[in-house]
Amino acid sequence: MQALLFDLDGVLYQTDRVIDGAMETLHWCEQRNIPRLFVTNTSSKPRRALVERLSAMGLSVSAEQIFAPPVAAREFLAASSSVTPVALFVREPTREDFGGLEVLDDAAEEGAGSVVIGDIGEAWDFATLNRAFRLLMAEPRPVLVALGMSRYAQGKDGLVLDVAPFIKALEHASGCKAVVMGKPAREFFDAAVRKLGTSAGQTVMIGDDIRGDVAAAQAAGLVGVLVRTGKFRPRDLDGDIRPDAVLDSVADLPRWWENLGA
Repeated sequence: MQALLFDLDGVLYQTDRVIDGAMETLHWCEQRNIPRLFVTNTSSKPRRALVERLSAMGLSVSAEQIFAPPVAAREFLAASSSVTPVALFVREPTREDFGGLEVLDDAAEEGAGSVVIGDIGEAWDFATLNRAFRLLMAEPRPVLVALGMSRYAQGKDGLVLDVAPFIKALEHASGCKAVVMGKPAREFFDAAVRKLGTSAGQTVMIGDDIRGDVAAAQAAGLVGVLVRTGKFRPRDLDGDIRPDAVLDSVADLPRWWENLGA
């Protein structure tokens, strides 16, 4: 093993608390000069805010080390003029990650080259979902872009719906197939591995989501390691997905890694 991909929420921290041993594990990575990226499906915050939040918790991560759906989506959209103007269904702070793109007026129900769906939490209501649907049904048909396909996340008071349920509803109603910029899309993992400069088989994904992190990474040829923190539930181990390893927390990563003879 030569490189690491870390999920953030549920692996390094949970809500506003750093998971015990996470800071020490990151220091271990630095001492070993292990190439690493922090891959997250978070679309509720811009990359800048993620860096600031991690820094406030004492976790040293640079903006260049964070690989998130809004950043990947902007690169995709900027490469083709045919997908603008962009209809953004993201939280206000996340809009900064789409700087430089032509953005459609928030009241428009037609004229989009692409419709970008992120995590907007309780801002979802019938009118908002229906506006996204109407944009997708307009001619010429726009591209539907999903900022990740996480089914749910760990909120402050329990599990909460994430992006995937709303994408699935829009796909079903409109007949569009979403371009996924985030986990569990293979292309997202492939891009992360290319950024690291390693191969998939030499890269370990550490996550708390049995499907979105572990199974998706394994499908892309990576080693998938599940931690028993964050959204992990014991029933995750009862299905047909078999992690390459299960750790109590990210604190156990150095010992597991060294036992491999890495």
